[in-house]
Amino acid sequence: MRFNGVVVRAPAKVNLQLSVGPVGSDGFHELATVFQALSLFDDVTVKLAPPGSGISLTLSGITQGVPTDSSNLAVKAVALMVKNYELAPDLEIHIKKDIPVAGGMAGGSADAAGVIVAIDALFELGLARDQLEKIAAQLGSDIPFAISGGIAIGRGRGDQLTPALSKGSYHWVLATSNQGLSTPAVYQECDRLREGMNIAQPHISETLMQALRAGDTHALGRALSNDLQAAACSLRPALRLVLDVGQDYGALGALVSGSGPTVAFLVENEEKGLDLTMALSSSGVVAGCSRASGPVHGARVIETL
Repeated sequence: MRFNGVVVRAPAKVNLQLSVGPVGSDGFHELATVFQALSLFDDVTVKLAPPGSGISLTLSGITQGVPTDSSNLAVKAVALMVKNYELAPDLEIHIKKDIPVAGGMAGGSADAAGVIVAIDALFELGLARDQLEKIAAQLGSDIPFAISGGIAIGRGRGDQLTPALSKGSYHWVLATSNQGLSTPAVYQECDRLREGMNIAQPHISETLMQALRAGDTHALGRALSNDLQAAACSLRPALRLVLDVGQDYGALGALVSGSGPTVAFLVENEEKGLDLTMALSSSGVVAGCSRASGPVHGARVIETL
């Protein structure tokens, strides 16, 4: 072993499209989604600890509501890697969080992805990217994409990934909330709103894919969609106002990110993003704003210790 620790940077995501099928007999929904990895990151540090220390987790940055016990996805990822590869279970994990918590941007999934990539590097396991993604899929549906990054189509529960052809870089303004939304609660509300309706199987929008292949930001803005948006707005009505205000101030497209409550606004360029950030911040309808671009790489080692 060449070093005592590694730092992995893992990205947030936005769902350019989220198509949600009917609830299945297992209680889950078939999904068709298009992910884009964004330049908003959590940094995950994994270091060797003295024998007998066990697994510890500490946090910094945006930490409100994030557990540090065995319910944290990062801790689950450590336990899975230790078990699968018969590793010494003495590790210190520290996560510097910049991705909003319970914001629909897969911050917890990014952390788990960061741990998987970090342990692979730290113990020199030499796992291929697809092997890392298969391990990630055992823990959660968004985690494989946090490893792959870029732009990808997700099917099944979102964990069956196919890279998507795309051109260019896209600029986003992300309006955050003081309170998160529970993903299970949003899906339950989605089912309630759709009760009695004939729900089609999930599908990928060809219009959206054409916009990505052409690098057409305006067409992409028009094609953004999220089947969970109505449910998120039902649980948090103020989101409708945020969506309206952002579009009034020049966003090319807007949607609730994943299960919310973060609202993602697609803008034409970095300058437009700065203008929209200032407008939203002064409007009083959002708790905070950040800017990001995509696509970016998936979880990768940025430092060895």
